[in-house]
Amino acid sequence: MRSALPSDVSRMLRFGAVGLLNTALGYSLILAGLTLGLGDIVSNAAGYAAGLTLGFFLNRQWTFARAGGFRSGAVARYAITFIVAYGANLSVVIAGMSAGFIENPFVHLAGNCLYSVIFYLGSARFVFVGGADHADALAATNASGPEPQT
Repeated sequence: MRSALPSDVSRMLRFGAVGLLNTALGYSLILAGLTLGLGDIVSNAAGYAAGLTLGFFLNRQWTFARAGGFRSGAVARYAITFIVAYGANLSVVIAGMSAGFIENPFVHLAGNCLYSVIFYLGSARFVFVGGADHADALAATNASGPEPQT
């Protein structure tokens, strides 16, 4: 029996790399929006929207290697997973504030770690499921040739 551990570790590292890229894009857009005078809310929303969009496509294609077109409901499942993960993050921050840890970076770090774990597990087990891996899709494409003419 072959262990899935190396594959899982590789997938987690790809997920982390995608997270860094979408964070860089999102934060850059937030800073650009603030520079342009768009305000906190609009700048933040634009940054998160761009980061989440980039994250969806990179995770779909690279991290979880889903081939083919969109799977029905994948975008909705991705949005739900984000909301759950972000809600858990905010819960940690609010609990920390209630315990007297106001503006404490470690509280935010703990919330962000929980967010990342929930988002990874949700993506792996809820969002990007039911599709074929690239290798499976290629094998199926190569195996099916033209139908014989009669």
